[in-house]
Amino acid sequence: MPLTEDSLIGRIATGDKIGDEDEVTPGYRGELMRLMAIFVDSELAGAAGFVDVINRAPGLRERIVTARIVSEKFNHAEEVLALLEKFGVSPELYVRSHPWAARLDRAADLQNRRIGGDKRLNVFHYPLEGWIDSVTMNMLMGAASSIQLAELVDCSYAPLADAMKDIVPREERHARFGETGLAQAIERASSTVAAQASVDYWFPRVAATFGRLDSDRFELYKAYGLRQHSNADLLDRWLGDVRPRLKKVGLTGPA
Repeated sequence: MPLTEDSLIGRIATGDKIGDEDEVTPGYRGELMRLMAIFVDSELAGAAGFVDVINRAPGLRERIVTARIVSEKFNHAEEVLALLEKFGVSPELYVRSHPWAARLDRAADLQNRRIGGDKRLNVFHYPLEGWIDSVTMNMLMGAASSIQLAELVDCSYAPLADAMKDIVPREERHARFGETGLAQAIERASSTVAAQASVDYWFPRVAATFGRLDSDRFELYKAYGLRQHSNADLLDRWLGDVRPRLKKVGLTGPA
């Protein structure tokens, strides 16, 4: 028997998980598919953007780790695309549907404005410039992803929650690699000038991935069991995480 909106929300409120066998409401289905599409598109676009970075890495070890990050991001996209397939999405057609490596002009500043095409987070519309820029972005966005995706580890849709239990630790490793790579790049350059310029560029763009602080969508996500914390709470957590990391290598985030 199909669940009504009230019965679905009531079931979720008791801590019940939704499985593949459950027939969910159109509202829940739509929001769940939207969350999964944003994740898949961001992983595909993020991986495509880092492909060119591999050969810019200063050493063989860095190239190996960067290639692993690219591979893992493609694997993450594949895992969640398999979940979307159960909702009628064709993974093969989906992957071919957008130019994932496409980027806007570096001077663009979308903030929270959505543009047409795929559903990647806006930060993945901006191009990378060189190795220091890449590890800076990787550190900042990796830390953000770890916080954002942790929301889904306990989400009400059991298959997605299970997938995220493996994905989140890998995303956390990506952030740690960015932090290590940034520290090493600063040491090689004997200067923080280039790194600070990259922080100044990426910091507000990564902050924008947390969404509008006055968004009213959170209450719906919370009722559906797809989110536990507001955009403002998650942003504050990220700020508290990355500012000390930046300070440790002689950098500062915007006030």
